[in-house]
Amino acid sequence: MTSSTQAVANLQTEISRLKHELTTMKVDDQIPGASATCTIADYLLERLVQLKVTNIFGVPGDFNLGFLDYIEDHPKLEWPGNCNELNAAYAADGYARVKEGSLGVLITTFGVGELSATNGVAGAFSEHVPILHIVGVPSTAQQRSKPMLHHTLGDGRYDAYHVASKQFVKADANLTDKNTAAAEIDRLLTDCVVNGRPAYLMLPTDIVHERISSKRLLTPLNVQPPENDPESEDFVCDEIVKLVDAADGDVIVLVDACTIRHNVKDETLALLEKTKFPVYAAPMGKTAVPEDYERYGGIYVGSISRPEIKEKVENAKLILSIGGLRSDFNTGNFTYQIPQNRTIELHSDHTRVQYATFEGIGMKRLLPKLTGRLQPFKDSAKLITVPKFTLPVPDEGNETISHLWLWPRVGKFFKAGDVVVAETGTSSFGILDVPLPHGAVFLSQILWGSIGWTVGSTLGAAIAARDIGLGRTILFVGDGSIQLTVQELSTMIRTGVKPIIFLLNNSGYTIERYLHGEKRRYNDIVNWKWQKLLEVMGGTEGETCQSYLVKTKTELSNLLDNEEFAKADKIQLVEMIMPMHDAPRALKVQAELSGKSNKYVA
Repeated sequence: MTSSTQAVANLQTEISRLKHELTTMKVDDQIPGASATCTIADYLLERLVQLKVTNIFGVPGDFNLGFLDYIEDHPKLEWPGNCNELNAAYAADGYARVKEGSLGVLITTFGVGELSATNGVAGAFSEHVPILHIVGVPSTAQQRSKPMLHHTLGDGRYDAYHVASKQFVKADANLTDKNTAAAEIDRLLTDCVVNGRPAYLMLPTDIVHERISSKRLLTPLNVQPPENDPESEDFVCDEIVKLVDAADGDVIVLVDACTIRHNVKDETLALLEKTKFPVYAAPMGKTAVPEDYERYGGIYVGSISRPEIKEKVENAKLILSIGGLRSDFNTGNFTYQIPQNRTIELHSDHTRVQYATFEGIGMKRLLPKLTGRLQPFKDSAKLITVPKFTLPVPDEGNETISHLWLWPRVGKFFKAGDVVVAETGTSSFGILDVPLPHGAVFLSQILWGSIGWTVGSTLGAAIAARDIGLGRTILFVGDGSIQLTVQELSTMIRTGVKPIIFLLNNSGYTIERYLHGEKRRYNDIVNWKWQKLLEVMGGTEGETCQSYLVKTKTELSNLLDNEEFAKADKIQLVEMIMPMHDAPRALKVQAELSGKSNKYVA
């Protein structure tokens, strides 16, 4: 659409911000507590508690120690304490993904700490995950005089890390003025949650203890997206209804990552239940819709899709895409066979109807109105058949734990409300076609794809799951991937979370082997003594932890059927011996497509 439409969208956002500011300033000074003061540290922590944060991840460093005192003394906050800053960022990411509507929080120290966390923060930005990165920095006086402090570059550029951070966050601030600190904190947190992206906050050592009015805390933050322009929204609804009518109700819905990240799962399910449109998911949208829903047909990944799914999606007269992120691994290397003239795209901050883009028309506000307009198409939509999303366990006639057998077999082990975390590579590809039970939550980092992300993320996910009453946390990770971030197993033991860790021991980086260098040494790893790992990390075998080794289908099946194991009353690690050169079908196809694109061979 035109630049004027974008201007309207920006104006709506600013109006929402000013309305909240006005509400805050109107708080009656006679209200008990309205004239009280608090430290800036306490103000920030109270805002986080209001947003349902219970744990703050990170590593102590000399520029954040004063603030850590406030965290440790806070009655509603916990400090798990991570082994390094990268893992802390991963943990904050996993926490935010499970605790929808809240955010993850990590704190690092200036320079050396924050740069270690940057990869994790960038991944959260890439995948639309709201995390707040708090950095303890030198005092305001030191920032002005610029002495050659440790953790600096030695050239007086105290803003160098701040400048770098701007590439990976939606909002940033350096709290150097106590008079604006509260407003800045509110702005950062609002932008972080509403946009589903990281924010960066520099917290000078002296500012932490400054006292300010706590009056603003009486007005909760408004973290709802801005209202859509009514006239534009009505026009968009009219255009969509015309296209659905022209398609005779032959419409399928394709849900993706931002359905989850931007908190429209409820609105999407309401649309589906009232219209009966068939629904499919992209890999990053797995569990955006309950996978036991009767009109759910499975995962669409372009040319990698199951034939029956590919046929249904690509032959529909109209595709309603909700929260799409069309990355290479999320689309079968861009092999979507869906022309734009048959596509409607709903996003958090714009809507695209065929070739026209309507900036500022966000799906959170649009979906309920669209549901009411599309409900009359229910009868025709019900006539469209949806393939049954199942994955039977094959009888291979041998005892080798193959990928073809493994994933449908572990699918029988899952329970309602489980949080399932799958590492980049064999695990994330293998589990895609496994139907997960009602209320299950799936986590994987398909776009950013940082190897080892799942281990730190599992810590945060398990803590969040415990907070909100979800079930077991189950991690699938390769022997190569876990070596990057294995330290966080000790933090899991320390915090008392009890994930089940299925470790795929196939002697190296399988996804890399399929991309290139199948027999190259750079894809090999050292085979650790995995059965001793949990004890090394602080567990007591048989009491606080338990390790298993399975080499055959029968051994794994017996373990999965064991009620004591399934209870997950302690952290457990299952080492599964698998063939080095075996991989899920989808990974093999994706690797072949990626290999052609990347041209590894001249």
